[in-house]
Amino acid sequence: MILDTNALSALADNHAGIKILARTLDEIAIPVIALGEFRFGLRRSKFRSQYEDWLKETLRVCRILVVDEDTASEYAIVREELRPKGRPIPSNDMWIAALARQHALSVVSRDGHFDSVPKVKRVSW
Repeated sequence: MILDTNALSALADNHAGIKILARTLDEIAIPVIALGEFRFGLRRSKFRSQYEDWLKETLRVCRILVVDEDTASEYAIVREELRPKGRPIPSNDMWIAALARQHALSVVSRDGHFDSVPKVKRVSW
């Protein structure tokens, strides 16, 4: 499964529900987009050092999903599919949805707008 930024943050904060879910997963993938958003949040955190240490350890056991040409193709398709619905989702989440489709993985997120993306399954905690 792919962790959206809010799932990554919940994991970092030891949220019980996400910890239970994470233990059931064979693999945790983190989109480079979510990693960037999380690192941006760290820059302003008063617990920056603690979270950076946590992140360093966590990244050792997670797969980082990077954007490539195939992702760009999926992004274009997702964006085109959502256009007629008149319900665009945030741009970064479109990239995460594209990565989810590219790698055939569900997205762990509390953001309901992922539900409007065809061929993307959202799992919450």
